[in-house]
Amino acid sequence: MPSRYSADLSQIGTSVIDELTERNRDREQALSVSREVIRFSANAIRAVHRGAYDDARELIGKGDARLREADHIRESSPSIFNAGFMNDARKEFTEANVTLAVISGADIPTIKDLRVDAAAYINGMAEVIGELRRYILDALRRDAVDGCQEFMDVMDEMYGVLVTIDFPEGVTSGLRHNTDAMRGVLERTRGDLTMALRQHSLEARLAEWENNRAGA
Repeated sequence: MPSRYSADLSQIGTSVIDELTERNRDREQALSVSREVIRFSANAIRAVHRGAYDDARELIGKGDARLREADHIRESSPSIFNAGFMNDARKEFTEANVTLAVISGADIPTIKDLRVDAAAYINGMAEVIGELRRYILDALRRDAVDGCQEFMDVMDEMYGVLVTIDFPEGVTSGLRHNTDAMRGVLERTRGDLTMALRQHSLEARLAEWENNRAGA
């Protein structure tokens, strides 16, 4: 015989199932969005290093469209919207945008431009320092030293901004760990660039001396 709570419990069960069904649907969508945005962003960064800026912009545009499709999850399932995998997607998206901007000579997009949260933005910017090291090393291997010091200066300026952001790790999503890692990247890049510039200067002086000697 049903108890006096039967109707209430049935309604409670139905409401719980409805809510969890929506949350699961949001989670599946968010996972799909996260994977695609990370893939688009990684491919965009590769395109930037190849000098294929239009391809990079197209890939970033696809990533942005996918992120916008998940905007509604902020309201319906905020815990999923702020889950680690979604934060990673927004971080990678930021990294791709800022890397493209710096290397192509465009203005660096702001948090408002990218429509991401502050923690994802600053951690994405930290990762850009590593991408600029990669760009500088590629340039040095091609003996293209012009402009490398400018990128080194940008790396320094980015790091200088990031180390002033002093909040608990739970607020910044682990920024301190990233900035500690980037300090090592900066110092290694500075050493590599200094040696390359000295070598380039020495070779230029030697070539000038040989030309003067040949003309004497």
